[in-house]
Amino acid sequence: MALYKHIPNTITSMNLLSGIMGVIFALEGHLEWALPMMVLAAVFDFCDGLAARLLDAHSPIGGELDSLADLVSFGVLPSLMLYKVMPADAPVVVRFLPLFVAVMSAVRLAKFNVDDRQTLDFLGLPTPSCAMVCGSLAYFLHAGGGVPSGAGPWLVAAVAVILGLLLVSEIPMFGMKIKKGHKLLDTKRTAFLILAAACVLAVVLLKQNWSLAVLAVFSVYIVENLVVALINSFRRGA
Repeated sequence: MALYKHIPNTITSMNLLSGIMGVIFALEGHLEWALPMMVLAAVFDFCDGLAARLLDAHSPIGGELDSLADLVSFGVLPSLMLYKVMPADAPVVVRFLPLFVAVMSAVRLAKFNVDDRQTLDFLGLPTPSCAMVCGSLAYFLHAGGGVPSGAGPWLVAAVAVILGLLLVSEIPMFGMKIKKGHKLLDTKRTAFLILAAACVLAVVLLKQNWSLAVLAVFSVYIVENLVVALINSFRRGA
């Protein structure tokens, strides 16, 4: 096999390495480093698929490696980050609910591997998007985001359960993959990019923690997809 054919798998391995480093930082309580590692893993996750398409270097092992890396970077890591912001005196069931995200991420990735309907867009919440909401929320709370202490555990638990269910749902969600002949900037994607830019600008102007921008952008992605799915459902029922 030509050497360049190994480039996508090398990039995927960097995704996995970033996720492992993020897990170590999370276990040590350094969420300020765990979140950047997750973001870096997401960059590698985007680039490995792009490289595979550009180099025509798709392989069965590459797909399996990608899922294994994603489970660590976007399943285990965000769960641990949410778990770390749970108070020690929180009810046991509530305290361990963040791990629901890791389990549902595994189910989501397994479904994706055997579902030929998800090529450019998705059915259910993509694991990187789920991870970004979890990781940014955890760091925002860790950095003193202003959520009342009594509400914190229940907020984290609710987010974990809702996102976990969205991961394995059949709700259509648009992707941002770049592929020849594919119209990237349709109405949904254009609206998302505009709203995302507005969120980032607002966070900068209000001088808030940068994690709030990540949280806002990916929350917008989820809400927009849910609204579009609801509208389409009403149209089909009309």
